[in-house]
Amino acid sequence: MSNPIISVEGVSHLYSDRLALNNVSFQIGKGEVFCFLGPNGGGKTTMFKILSTLITPTSGRAIVCGHDVVTESAEVRKHIGVVFQSPSLDLKLTVKENLRYHGLLHGLHGSDAARRIDDTLRNLNLEDRQNETVEKLSGGLQRRVEIGKGLLPSPDVLILDEPSTGLDPGARINLWTYLLELRKESGLTIVVTSHILSEAEHCDRLAILDKGTLVALDTPKKLKREVGGEVISIETKNAVEVRSLIKKKFKLESTLVDNTIRVEKTNGHQFVPKIIEAFPGKISAVSVGTPTLEDVFIHRTGHRMHNESPGETAD
Repeated sequence: MSNPIISVEGVSHLYSDRLALNNVSFQIGKGEVFCFLGPNGGGKTTMFKILSTLITPTSGRAIVCGHDVVTESAEVRKHIGVVFQSPSLDLKLTVKENLRYHGLLHGLHGSDAARRIDDTLRNLNLEDRQNETVEKLSGGLQRRVEIGKGLLPSPDVLILDEPSTGLDPGARINLWTYLLELRKESGLTIVVTSHILSEAEHCDRLAILDKGTLVALDTPKKLKREVGGEVISIETKNAVEVRSLIKKKFKLESTLVDNTIRVEKTNGHQFVPKIIEAFPGKISAVSVGTPTLEDVFIHRTGHRMHNESPGETAD
């Protein structure tokens, strides 16, 4: 990629003795909508913190808008807007007051600040809500104000950590409609972290992270194409035995995930009757579908994305 707006080379990061990122490298082009996708503990938020200059990588190098995130962090901050996963709005202030005080933190004063605030309110369709206290807004509107804060300094790159956290499906759709329109109108580079598969489908490219390792990097379409054909899921009381029988009879490799046998095969729907007929009484249920990003994750890692234990901490 020539002249990437973000370039990460061999970045690793340690939290005490836990490796959160392991030698991760990638580039992001200007105007891309780019997603870090993965489960909790995958490394998404750690990468978010490095790119937004909140933490220093243990090793490797990250360049944002031509500046090193470690040695030129102040310059990097002039070019980025950041939206955190945890809400950072003052609920007792109005929408406009939240934007005004955020502008002051970025050194915006007088007519310049007023113009940017008015532009932000208009672009986010918040003009009629500007004098309402934030606590009266819905979750979707509050998230829009959060994005407004990130856009106020007119950044080249907008970085969002789990932007749809706490939003219902309708508000999530509205959020992504706005983000894609924003990119189309302004050419803004948008970088998001997410564990929601449907969100990643909106992105130009995505980087799948698992246990700190970059396991896939490409467009959603190309990644799904690599799975090959259709995905057949087979439920049975004795998955190990049936998996062995499938390999012996049909010479097919399969993956065992959560006691479900997964077979990737071209024209898989035509193969389903053969499986049922070959093993009468051994198959409880069979389903077949086109590859999804969840299938891509399983294909690359051998396990589902959403299988973390209740006590597992986020990355």
